[in-house]
Amino acid sequence: MITGSVNSEHEALVRLTVLGPTGERADVEALVDTGSDGYLTLPPDLIERLQLPWLQSGQAVLADGTETVFDIHGGSVRWGGESRRVLIDVIDSAPLIGTALLAEHEVTIQVTPGGEVAIRPLRPA
Repeated sequence: MITGSVNSEHEALVRLTVLGPTGERADVEALVDTGSDGYLTLPPDLIERLQLPWLQSGQAVLADGTETVFDIHGGSVRWGGESRRVLIDVIDSAPLIGTALLAEHEVTIQVTPGGEVAIRPLRPA
């Protein structure tokens, strides 16, 4: 199970460890974003620091209707005690966890400042 908490702005946050290909690691606090269908977003400086390999470009329509193009890199995260390979979208904002990473999990959020965030697999490992 992955746990986190809700901040004063009612955002659900969890801590993740992102792993680079040559052993670099970064602990990040990521916002659970069910409006994003990707795995994970990270800012460009963290992508560079972890030396995550570029894979391809992506395109998305943002909530305000703006179209954007972004780079997609490969990486791994510690997820439920295991290393999981993911696609990481480069977005110059706070890290976001999307629904691709949440697939096959139950997400419970106590939407009050200090409330608990719990992410549990739907099937036992």
